[in-house]
Amino acid sequence: MGAAVEIRGLVKRFGDLVALNGLDIDIQAGALTGLVGPDGAGKTTLMRLMAALMAPSEGCVRVDGFDVTTDADVVHIITGYMPQRFGLYEDLSVMENLQTFASLRGLGGEQRRSTFERLLHFTRLEPFTRRLAGQLSGGMKQKLGLACALMARPRVLLLDEPSVGVDPVSRQDLWRMVGELTSEGMAVVWSTAYLDEAERCAHVLLLNEGGLVYQGPPDELTGRLAGRSLRVDELPSGRREFLAAALDAPGVRDGVIQGAGVRLVLAQEPTAAAEVEQLAAAHGGTVRSVPPRFEDAFIDLLGGGPGGRSAIAERLETVRLESEVAVSCHHLSKRFGDFVATDDVSFEVQQGEIFGLLGPNGAGKSTTFKMLCGLLKASSGEARVAGYDLRTASGAAKLSLGYMAQKFSLYGLLSVRQNLDFFSGVYGLKGRLRRQRIDEMIETFALGPFLNRSPDVLPLGFKQRLALACSLMHRPAVLFLDEPTSGVDPITRREFWTHINGLVRRGVTVMVTTHFMDEAEYCDRVALMHQAKVIALDTPDALKAEARSATHPDPTMEQAFIALVEAQIAAGQRRAAA
Repeated sequence: MGAAVEIRGLVKRFGDLVALNGLDIDIQAGALTGLVGPDGAGKTTLMRLMAALMAPSEGCVRVDGFDVTTDADVVHIITGYMPQRFGLYEDLSVMENLQTFASLRGLGGEQRRSTFERLLHFTRLEPFTRRLAGQLSGGMKQKLGLACALMARPRVLLLDEPSVGVDPVSRQDLWRMVGELTSEGMAVVWSTAYLDEAERCAHVLLLNEGGLVYQGPPDELTGRLAGRSLRVDELPSGRREFLAAALDAPGVRDGVIQGAGVRLVLAQEPTAAAEVEQLAAAHGGTVRSVPPRFEDAFIDLLGGGPGGRSAIAERLETVRLESEVAVSCHHLSKRFGDFVATDDVSFEVQQGEIFGLLGPNGAGKSTTFKMLCGLLKASSGEARVAGYDLRTASGAAKLSLGYMAQKFSLYGLLSVRQNLDFFSGVYGLKGRLRRQRIDEMIETFALGPFLNRSPDVLPLGFKQRLALACSLMHRPAVLFLDEPTSGVDPITRREFWTHINGLVRRGVTVMVTTHFMDEAEYCDRVALMHQAKVIALDTPDALKAEARSATHPDPTMEQAFIALVEAQIAAGQRRAAA
C-alpha cells in the first residue's frame, strides 16, 4: 500500500544530548511495525516526532505526505497517539472520556453516536461506560486509551508500549483489535518491551542509543542465530547455579531460566559449543539445540546480557530462618464492602524459593501481596512472614521483609540520594552501616549520575533500580516484588533477575507478580489467581503440561496462562447455566 510514514536524515537533539541520530525509515500502510530497544534508545522521542508533538532538529518526517513541522495541524488529525503513560482523565467515567475526546476531534450528532457504538463494541467496554477510568483494570485502561486514539479513524496509529502492565488475556484483545485495524489499511506502530510481541510484527525497527541498528522482518534477524540457541536440562546442581556459571563463560552471550532448564545463546566463537557442553557435563546437565527466538537475536545484537553475578548477593550472609516455611497464608480473604478482592487464599512458600503469583488484571494479586506485607489488614484468615504472625507482630514482620510496589512508590519531592537516606532510616539502619549500605546501592545500581535528581524524571529502568535498592538495603529475609520489571527493557530485566537469583542462592525468599510470562519460568512454583481465588498452583513446567492440547502440544507459559484462565471461565459459565 506504500509508505504511510517517511523519515529521512532524522536527528533530534535536546541540548547536548543526541536522542536520535540520522534515521532513514519507511513505515508501510496496512502493516504492524514493532519499535523496540533498550531504555533511553529514543523510542518515545521517535513516536512524538511522528505525532507532530515536537519538531526534528535535522531531517524530515512526513506522515501520509504531510510534514510534521509545516503541516502539524493536519498530522494531528490523521494520526492517533496513545502515550506510554495512561493519558486519560481518571476522575471521569469511560463515557465522559470518550465524550471529551470526541469534542476535541470535532465529532457531534449522529457521527458521535455511531463512533461511540463502534468503539465500545470494538473494545468490549459496553458494560463499563459509567465506571471511572481510575477504577479500571490495567487492560481496560489500555482499551479505553486505544478507543480515544481511534476517535477520528486515523491513517497512522502510534501506540507507545500499550501492553505494559496488561495481563496475557487482555493482551490478546489488544492484538485482535490491532489486527483488525491493519487489515483495514491502517499503519500501526507498536512500541514494546515484550519481544514476543515484536516477533509477531510484520516489520521491526530496533533502536539503540539513538541509532537504527536493524530494520526488517523479525524472522530475518532471528535467522542470524541459527545453531546458536541451546537448552540445558537435567541439572541436579540447580538451574540458578548453572545459569550464573554459564553467564560468566566467554562462549555464552545470554542465558535465561526456562522451566526446569536453562536457555543459552552462544557467542560466535568456534569453541563456544564445546565450552557449554563441558560446563553442562560438570553440572550433570544435558544439552540440546533449540530454535532461536527474536529475543535471543535482540540481546545478541546489543552485545549480550549483563552477566551472572550479583554484587548485592555476594555481600549478603546466608539467611537462616527458624522455620523452613518463610511465608504462609491460610484461608486469607479481603473484602472492601461487598467487593471480595481476595477469597479464601491458602499457600506456603519455602525458604529460598521464588514463588510467582500470576493472574489477569484485577485477580487479587496486589491485594494478597499487601496483606502479606502488613500493608492491608485481612478481613479473615491468617498470614505469617519470616515466622511472625501478621495479626500480632506486623511491625517485626515488616523489618524482615522488603517490598517493591507495583506502581513506583518513592518520593518525587526528594532526590534519589534523599530517598535512599529516608528508606535506610525507615528500616532502622544507622551510622556507619547506613552510609555503607547506601554507597553499596549507588554503586551496584549505577545511580551515581542521578543522585541529585528527582525520581520522577529518571528513565523507567533507573526508577525501578532505585525502588529495588530501597527495598534491599536492610538485607530482608523475604522480598516481595509486585511487577518489578513492568515496562523495562529485556537487558534491564535480566539484570534484575541476576540479583534475584543471587539473593535466592543466599537463602532469601522471593515472592513476585509479573505479566512477563517468560519471567514466570524463573519461579520454582506459580499460583494462578482468577476472580480473587487461586485456581492452580504448581511448577511452571507442570502448569504448561496441564494446558497441553492438540492446538498447543508444547505450550508456552503465556499459552498455559490463557488456557487455564479460559478453562476456569468456561467452568463458571457451565455452573451458572446449570
